[in-house]
Amino acid sequence: MRVLIVGAGEVGSSIAGSLADSHEVVVVDVDGDRVEQLTYEHDVLTVQGDGASLDTLEEAGVEKADIVIASTDDDETNLAICGTAKTASDAFTIARVQNRAYLQTWRRSHGVFGVDFMVCTDLLTAQSIVRVVGLPTARDVDPFAGGRVQMAEFEVPESSPVADQTVQEADRFDALTFAAVIRDGEVEIARGDTRIHAGDMVVVIGRPDSVQAFAASVAPGEAASDVDDVVIVGGSSVGALTARLLADRGFSPRLVEQDPERARELAEELSETTVLEHDATDEDFLEREHVGDADLVVSALDSDERNLLVSLLTKRMGAERTVAVVDDGAYVDLFEAVGVDVAVNPREVTAEEITRFTRERRMENVAIVEPGEAEVLEVEIDAESVLAGRSIREAAADLPEGFVVGAITRGGDFITPRGDTVVQEGDHVVAFVRADAIDDVTAKL
Repeated sequence: MRVLIVGAGEVGSSIAGSLADSHEVVVVDVDGDRVEQLTYEHDVLTVQGDGASLDTLEEAGVEKADIVIASTDDDETNLAICGTAKTASDAFTIARVQNRAYLQTWRRSHGVFGVDFMVCTDLLTAQSIVRVVGLPTARDVDPFAGGRVQMAEFEVPESSPVADQTVQEADRFDALTFAAVIRDGEVEIARGDTRIHAGDMVVVIGRPDSVQAFAASVAPGEAASDVDDVVIVGGSSVGALTARLLADRGFSPRLVEQDPERARELAEELSETTVLEHDATDEDFLEREHVGDADLVVSALDSDERNLLVSLLTKRMGAERTVAVVDDGAYVDLFEAVGVDVAVNPREVTAEEITRFTRERRMENVAIVEPGEAEVLEVEIDAESVLAGRSIREAAADLPEGFVVGAITRGGDFITPRGDTVVQEGDHVVAFVRADAIDDVTAKL
């Protein structure tokens, strides 16, 4: 498949890196240095120029493209790119936008702007934040099979009863599969005798109630019911959307916004949210409002540095858990290393959402577990699949070692996969796949 990506920033580069090994990828960007860097880093073709220009798109071979992805940092430019591409190609167009108003307009009239699929960075970021609420030590949570399956990535604290157990000892849940253990960036497929150490990241796939039960076993005493007091710092689009989504789940969050006019707007829009007008980096204010007693503090300011400051301040004051929005992807590991519990990078979640639309054949959903290291895929099984009509144990001989069936849904029912489980045509299989096995797996499923 030929994929044309316009915009070689963090989002475009991430998508290009994910697809370069299995697709013909062409990247367009006005920045010559970015174009040159991508050429060295990945097996992609590059064109320097304005992606909204028909001449540039034609130079990049838009007429032969199967998918055109507009991933620049400017909403209007991305819409123009898709519209221009449609004049010269039948390609499926994907636009990245930050302004939710464009998404709302597009949803009311599919195809408007010349866009076949639209992703809203701010909404995706807010959804990523809300998904980790109530799962102690979870770094990432993704739903599959219409919400009947969850993939979650947990960090094991030193005090956890799971630390120093083998997977076999820790696996006490009927509807859960241990997929992998990640240690120092290295991905190890989980076996029964795999030992879990403090500081490891454990990837599990299962029914949501079993994932919740495992979360409780990783951090006893912390559970979804314990999350009551949520404080959101920053009335940005991400902060406001997070408050709205939390209210939809029955929470009554507090939101701190320094700008008086913006605070008034939010107070009118968010009826279930208490809006406080103040500078959240003021320690006296944080103490007066007992922010240190919060179960969760979400920092969604427009500055990475201030988000880090707020997270560390509130953590030091006693906040149970902190989540920070990190605009620069290079800072994600740093934030988590110095004590932020979860760092969410908007560009990373956007790239992940777009990537799932470019996987060939019938990939229903894709979640990137570790960029460049592993993914979780959802596939609907057809008659040609290597799994169809065979037990998982039998089919495993024809699949690479870096593949684990995490869950199966059949007619809406959840099935915990075991070696003797026979996969049927029409089943939805959620599987963990190491990056070096993805091409082989997608070809056989």
